[in-house]
Amino acid sequence: MAERIESLKAGIIGGLSVCFAFAIANLLNTLVLAKYVQTLACLQNDVNWHLWVSGAVASFTGFLFGVTYRYIIRSDQNPQLKAGGVLAFGLVRGLTQIEIGWNSHSTIWPFFVLAFESVLWFALAAIALNIAIQLRWVKPFSSI
Repeated sequence: MAERIESLKAGIIGGLSVCFAFAIANLLNTLVLAKYVQTLACLQNDVNWHLWVSGAVASFTGFLFGVTYRYIIRSDQNPQLKAGGVLAFGLVRGLTQIEIGWNSHSTIWPFFVLAFESVLWFALAAIALNIAIQLRWVKPFSSI
């Protein structure tokens, strides 16, 4: 039972981190990139159902990342394994953005921006989870 609670706490921290990163990235895309870089104009979002669904999906993937990341860093502190987990989640999330890149009639640059953002989201979540583990808010997965 204690392991499930710790996984739930890690998932909540991961979900909140990715949701926060999603909100910041969306603001940056809408207010800066879409206005000042013409090839990235398709990144501009209005507040509609698509934005809310994307935010919910980002939060849920952050939750899953938190639970998975806690398991990844269990007792071994392998930095390649940590980086691989961040890169895997980020690239999978980024690959889901291919449709936006292909819907851009000018270039594929919006896809690259969104894929890069996704990797950064999960890197931020990994940093938040590492801090939470160091502060003992979340206990690492104990191997039995």
